[in-house]
Amino acid sequence: MRAIRLHAFGPAENLVHERTEAPVPAPGQVRIAVAAAGVHLLDTALRQGFQGPAPALPELPTIPGREVAGTVDALGPGTDPNWLGRQVVVHLGFAPGGYAEYAVADADRLHPLPPGLDAAEAVAMIGTGRTTLGILQFADLGPDSVALVPAAAGGIGTLLVQYALRAGATVIALAGGPAKTALAAANGADLALDYTAPGWTDAARRHHPAGATVLFDSVGGPTARAALGLLAPGARHIVFGWSGGPIPLTDTDRADLAARNVTTHNVLGPEMLRRAGGDNPLRLLETRALAEAAAGRLRPALQRYPLAEAAAAHHALETRATTGKVVLEP
Repeated sequence: MRAIRLHAFGPAENLVHERTEAPVPAPGQVRIAVAAAGVHLLDTALRQGFQGPAPALPELPTIPGREVAGTVDALGPGTDPNWLGRQVVVHLGFAPGGYAEYAVADADRLHPLPPGLDAAEAVAMIGTGRTTLGILQFADLGPDSVALVPAAAGGIGTLLVQYALRAGATVIALAGGPAKTALAAANGADLALDYTAPGWTDAARRHHPAGATVLFDSVGGPTARAALGLLAPGARHIVFGWSGGPIPLTDTDRADLAARNVTTHNVLGPEMLRRAGGDNPLRLLETRALAEAAAGRLRPALQRYPLAEAAAAHHALETRATTGKVVLEP
């Protein structure tokens, strides 16, 4: 089969499109003929050799990728024969192997591909969608909410805007550059602002002088610092990333946030899982995300690359040149 393999940690160019042996499913596993594989920012960190939240770095050579959708074409010993031939989507956890024409997965992780979703859409929802719904557990959005969404043209940002609008909230979307700002506006945001242009905070204040009630922050850095100044008293700052680095807060900034009773919630991790509930909270979030997309309530934005161009996809993701969820298609 054709696959993307990493032989040495380092830059995106280390991702090599080459032939290798197709995997063989073990007991309780299936093999999937991959139609779409998700690319995640964590994949780029692991490629560079940064361990991050993973239990351990993969042994090299490795095939990256943790989200796949396609058709079950082989079964391991003891696996339920009803899976054979079915279209499925699965998050592999920290097991690699997705950037390939074939991948193996534990059968108990599989979800049937919902009617009306193609493989790439399902891949977006199994990872990015589940995270979005986990984040939203902390927001309590309604008609009185004013949501400020940086990175609004990204995979999670696109879904946050859609969900907030369906909840009746006012949405102020932030994106970097005119093209991304146009995408956020087309997604329905009440106001879409280019945070790289001067005067964007003034435009936000003119649109909603009372301030925003919630900031969905995956960016951090100077953009988040400016956005914090737009929050109303009692607002929530929901943090789930820091692509722009730490927020450069001064002691004066911190005193101001405290005086306005603005609270910060770092939502990734155990608390998100506790709120989801159940014995397998990640699977519950996956099921909900797929159902939301199948019902048309959430529509993932996609940026598709051929499998052979995985290095280009990584480079684009790292330089913030992408919109929506990045997906590889063999």
